[in-house]
This record gives sequence, C-alpha cells and structure tokens, in this order.
Amino acid sequence: MKFFQQHLVLPEQRRGFHLITQAVLRAMPQLAEIRVGFCQVFIQHTSASLTINENADPTVRHDFEVFFNKTVNENDPDYKHDEEGSDDMPAHLKASLLGTSVMIPVRNGRLALGTWQGIYLCEHRNHGGARNLMITAWGENH
Repeated sequence: MKFFQQHLVLPEQRRGFHLITQAVLRAMPQLAEIRVGFCQVFIQHTSASLTINENADPTVRHDFEVFFNKTVNENDPDYKHDEEGSDDMPAHLKASLLGTSVMIPVRNGRLALGTWQGIYLCEHRNHGGARNLMITAWGENH
C-alpha cells in the first residue's frame, strides 16, 4: 500500500462555488500509481467548504449560492460572532452544513467520479483569501 500527501494553496476566489477538480489532479500526479484506493481532499478553514456535484452546467453553482444565501441569512441580529463582517458567522454555518472534506475512490490511477461530478470549493466569504487544502491518497499500486 502506498500513501501520498500534497498541500495545495488555491488562490483567492470570489464568493460562490468553484470547480477545483483539475487543480486537485494537477497537485496529485501520484494518483496514477494507485490501482485501487481513495483520495481525501480536506480544506483547512472554517469559513469555506468542499462538496461534489454537477460539473457541466454553471447554473448549478449559481443556484447553490442562491440557496445557501436564502438558507443562512447575513445581518441576523441574533449572531454574536460578527467582528469580521456580516458574512463571517453565516460562512461558518454554511461550511458546517457542507463539510470540510470529500472522499473519492481511486480506480486505475484516476478519481472514480461520476460522469457529471466535480469537486467544488465553496467560498462563503466575500474576501476569504487563499485557501489551503491537504490532499491525501492511498491504495494498492499497479
């Protein structure tokens, strides 16, 4: 069994949902060495998250942003954690709803994503800055 780990820094993105599948693949060329295994992508932040969803139609990513903004309102007077702006506490809540990692099977050196699946960086802050990912892959080699 082999283990690989890479740190990936994603440049600052505007608020919204962004496909990062290709960036993950570029950061982890060692996937080609794994016949069967797993790849975990973990984000080291509390105001951004990761998920897997539609990779073809960009309106899906737009609609994700609309849904989460309707579901978790900004400027709620009941929030106490607001020193970094009105998007801060809602960003933490959205990140908790979606999660900090995704786990993807690896088969014959490739991520075994479905035809229309891609990895999203879910940026919940207006100015979240660069985002750090830890990518860990393991499995039986060829």
